[in-house]
Order: sequence, then structure tokens, then C-alpha cells
Amino acid sequence: MRIHLVTMPWQPIELPSLQVGLLHSLLDRTRPDDEVREFHGSLRWAEFLLERSRGALRPGDHVAVGSESIFDGLGDWVFSGVLYNDPEWGVAQLKEYATRRGTDISTATAMRVHAAEFIDESASAIVDDAPDVVGFTSTFMQNISSLALAAELKRRRPGLTVVFGGSNCDGPMGHALHRNHRFVDHVVRGEGEYALPALLAHVEAGTAPADVPGLCWWDGPESRANEESRRTVAPGDIPSPDYDLWQAAIDASPLAEYVHPKLVVEGARGCWWGEKHHCTFCGLNGSAMTFRAKTGERLWDEVDRLVRRHRILDIVTVDNIIDMAYFKDFLPLAADSGWDLRMHYEVKSNLTPEQLELLARAGSVHIQPGIESLGNKALELMDKGVSAARNIRTLRECENHSLTCSWNYLYGFPGERAEDYAPVIDQMPALVHLQPPGGAHRIQLERFSPNFADPALGFHRRQPAEMYRHVYDLPEEQLADLVYLFDTPPAGIGGETEARLKAAARDWYTGHPSSTLVLEQPDGDGEEVLLVHDRRHGWPHRSHRLTGWRAAALRHLEAGRTRPALHRLLTADGNPPSAEELGTWLGDAVALGLLFDDGRSYVSLPTWHVPVRSVERTRGADGTTDGPSGAPDNGPSGAPDHGEKAAG
Repeated sequence: MRIHLVTMPWQPIELPSLQVGLLHSLLDRTRPDDEVREFHGSLRWAEFLLERSRGALRPGDHVAVGSESIFDGLGDWVFSGVLYNDPEWGVAQLKEYATRRGTDISTATAMRVHAAEFIDESASAIVDDAPDVVGFTSTFMQNISSLALAAELKRRRPGLTVVFGGSNCDGPMGHALHRNHRFVDHVVRGEGEYALPALLAHVEAGTAPADVPGLCWWDGPESRANEESRRTVAPGDIPSPDYDLWQAAIDASPLAEYVHPKLVVEGARGCWWGEKHHCTFCGLNGSAMTFRAKTGERLWDEVDRLVRRHRILDIVTVDNIIDMAYFKDFLPLAADSGWDLRMHYEVKSNLTPEQLELLARAGSVHIQPGIESLGNKALELMDKGVSAARNIRTLRECENHSLTCSWNYLYGFPGERAEDYAPVIDQMPALVHLQPPGGAHRIQLERFSPNFADPALGFHRRQPAEMYRHVYDLPEEQLADLVYLFDTPPAGIGGETEARLKAAARDWYTGHPSSTLVLEQPDGDGEEVLLVHDRRHGWPHRSHRLTGWRAAALRHLEAGRTRPALHRLLTADGNPPSAEELGTWLGDAVALGLLFDDGRSYVSLPTWHVPVRSVERTRGADGTTDGPSGAPDNGPSGAPDHGEKAAG
């Protein structure tokens, strides 16, 4: 058989599709007689826009609509008129939505006029290759563009078999997508490594796929959904991705001068923390929470092979959380390899300084540690399993080890109060030398999250997010099964406290590039002396001199300590202060911005050197945006996610 694997807008154009790479490799192994081709629709769309707009719509605009507008649905809306064969479909709804919310839709509107021609040309390109099966992978805003192309393919060749899979097809979403779109023959729900070869065997034999777990298929006029399997794909059965056709496409692309290609690798699936304590706001793992990981040796072999084959050193890992075993095998192998890697990794925020140092040595220039909040009450409501003081320590150690750290400040949890936020907001100016959040965002209600699954957590009322009204021409009862994001009445803080939090986050972001708070230990004999040089935005430029037990206290508080624990350590050092003296000094040090007080523990804020910083993120001349590491920002509920979480 001839099989086409398709990834449509809005796949990030600098990244290969992990799903396509995995499935191509899988089919080469399990069905060696098949001819497998790839259609990199997102890359072609960016090329198409650049040409048709005569350079006015550049790759940076692709990012603005495809990633930065994910919570407004603009990328899906661009193609909705094609899907519903009506150029005006959803236009009035979006304009009203945008006016009310102050959303800029000019770029999306400029793109939409080209969508129908692009779908027509894409269908022609695929049909010319005479495939028997076309498989679409869909994550986040890839549904509408994929459905529009699938409908056109089916119109031209009714006998073609159309298959959908990916994260947008997990659980009830997959069945809703299938039953509402008759031109989609099959939907793979969940991981695809076992299901796709089984389905293709049925397609080849012309038999009903009633035994393929999780599969949606048409039984005459009826959409059937097979029971989903509880069996997850074993790490040994997860293929190594094949990116050869992607490399050829991007090398030949006129976009080559605009983008910096990165490789995507996968070491683990699921979340080991979520298996024990599922963060209440997070729905990213879908129905596959079980944590599984390749061995560190195998992962390094894959990275080494891909780097050598493609001559690209930028690596994005899509693991939702790093396997802690990788600190013993994979990361040391990477650190000792001699490769000048630039890796992105998602980690937990309670890593030790030694672990962060190893990440840096291994080339992990960019991490996403899931900090989410600097208040203990909110962290408890999230079930994060980490304290605010520990999060501050992580931010400080990222500066010490030149790790770019992406995070968003999340709020809006039932049970949080204004008084939980006031002391944090008051201390935010002292943190301006540490890496700021991308912003302060009210959490979204995500399918598969505990907040969605358990109304007792406080989100009793929910409906499909408003943005879907200008995306899908479907009744709300169908959208309730199809979509990933939901609207719900605001919980937690609001009003003045919300405004203060957002303003403090903005001020932190603005003041960070020029701010440092650096610790120096002068050479010399005698008692310990520490100098703290304060060059923070909004603070007097001065140097603080600490000696004796005060210098020792600042050093002890690098790890974060309660007041009694700190007093015990100073007592063991000899010549301790009285409890009253220590309390006075702690209060003064917090007021000077040398310490952060999370209400339980104190943690020191100075770094050990002036951090290495590249340029502040800005929109470049070509319209592209990038973080300092060159890796995409990522984060549930507050910012778009870069990852492609499930093969399918």
C-alpha cells in the first residue's frame, strides 16, 4: 500500500513532527513492503503564505497565529471557512469576540484569504501520488486544517482511506471527531504504535477493525468506538524517529533563512509525579498517565544518531517530566560526548543544585521546571509537592548555572485568598534579578485534568471555551466531547489582587534584563566576609557587607531553612545570635531584598556571579520570536505547549 503521513498547520515550522517521524519508522519496520511518504503541510503553508503575500506574511506571523493565539483559536479559524465551504463562516463571530476581548485578528484575517487555495493545492499534491491511506496527526490547533484537507481528498477520491490520530483524538474527543465528520474513516484514540499496524492490516484485507482497541470506525451509517485498551506502549516498542524526509523538505525550503531547525526526541511518556499526585490543572497527559522511559543509553544513542545524521545540535525533548534515572546515565553521556548540544527539558522544580549543574553540563540550556507559583497555598491547591522557597531556590540556581528557565505564574484556584498573594506580590520586586514568569495567567479548565474530572475541586459549571464558537459549526453537546479547553466561572482571586499580581509580573519581566544581585567572598584570612552587590532595577545600587554569623546565615539559607532550623545550624557553628537578634536580622534582610520569606522558610536571593544572558526576547526583523535559548516556551494552562504528546 501507499501511505501518506500528514502534519498540517500549526505544527511549529522549525520542528519535525515527532508523530510522523515515529510512525514512518514504525511502518518501515512492521510493513516493509509499503511505500511511506510525508506531507509537511505546516512548512508548506508558511512557504505558501510567504509567496502569496509577497513577503508580507513571514514565519514569525505563523508563530503568532499558530502558537501565541492558541487560546483564541485563530489558527483553526483561518481554515474554518474552507471546511464549511463558506468564506464568511465564523467571520462575524470572531470579530465580535475580538472586539470584546481586545484581540488582534489582523494577521489571521490576512492569512484566511489564502486558505482555500492552499487546501486545493495540497490536495492536488497528495492525490497526484495516488495514496491508498492518508494519516493525519492532530495536536492543539491542527484539527480544522486537517479536516479541511481530508474533506477535499475524500471529495476527489472517495475510495481513499482517511485516518486521524494524535492528542486531539484522545478519549471522547476522538469519537466526537469521527461521528461528526463522515469523511474521516478511522480515528486512532491513544497511542498509535500497536493500533496503526493492526488497522492497516484490516484496511488491506477489507475487514472490519472491530478488534483494534480504541479505534473509531464506520459500521454502515453508525460510528463505532472500540473500547480503549489499558495497555500502554512499552518503551522498547517506541520507535526511533525518522526525520530524513523532513530534513530534505526544510533544506529545499525558501524558509531556510528564516528558521533555526531543531530536532525532537522522546525519552519518556506519562508523568511519574502525576501517577502519585496529578497536578490539578494539568490535562497534558490525556488518558496515558503511566510513566515509561527508554534507558538512558538508548536515548543517548538516538540523540547521537540524529545529531550526526542531521548535523543539528538543538534538541527539544517532549517528555512531560525528566526520568530521574537520566541523571545517572543519559545526562552524563551527553555531558561527556563533546557535542555542544542545546537541549530543552521539562523537569520538576525540586532539583538539587548538583542536578541543575549536570543539566547545564549536558547542554540543557533551556528548562521548564513547572514552577507555576511562589505561594505555598496555591502550590498546595495545585498538588505540586514543592514549596515556594524551593521554587525560589530553583530560579536562583538556574541563574548560577546559566540555564534559561521558562515558566508562567498561574492563579485562579478555588480556595485561594487575597491574603495568600499579598506577601508574595510585596516581595516580587526583590526577585527582579531572577528569571521572570512569561506572565500571570488565570488557569484554563483542561480536559483530563483533575479540575475537570472532579467537580468537587470547585469547577462545577463548565462549557466548551467560547473560542470554539468561531471554529466549529457544531452544537454544544458535540463540542462538549470534542474540545480540550472549557470556560468556567472564575475562581480564586480577582479584582485588585489579580491586577496587582499581573502588574508585578510585568514589572519583573521588564526590569529583569538590567538586574543583578551578586554575592562575592573576598580573599583574606580571619572571619568570613560576604559582599552582596545590588544592581537591581528599582533598588538603590549599593553593596552590603556581612560578617560573622550573618554571613554564615546567608550561606545556610541558600538551601532554604525555617527560623528554628537556621538557629540550630548557627548554634552548631559556635557563637550563635539570640533568637531575638536572629529574628531582627531576618526581617531586615527580607526588607533589603536579600532573602525571600514564604511564610515558613527563608531562602537567600543573591547569585554567585553575574548570569550569562543573551538578548532579551524580542520580535526580530523577520517577525520571528524566540526565547534566549532558542527553544520554544511551553506550559499548560498559561502558554502554548510545544510538545507532541502522543503518537497516533
